[in-house]
Amino acid sequence: MVLHLQFKIKENPNYLRYLRSHSYWYKLLNRNPANFRYFENEVKKEYKLTKADRISKTFQTLEMLEKILSSFR
Repeated sequence: MVLHLQFKIKENPNYLRYLRSHSYWYKLLNRNPANFRYFENEVKKEYKLTKADRISKTFQTLEMLEKILSSFR
């Protein structure tokens, strides 16, 4: 695997955890380092780190706070 990809993977614990549980990515990244973009996208989907997931989590938190505040009234 290309050295700069190894550093990127080791710097991010989510990448490392995902790679250990989905070992077929070792082969794909070794054969074609350009697949790293797809790897990143899969990690973000798996651990719900996409922008849409963050926005929905924020809305859920706001809804929960709204319900708590309304219960105090």
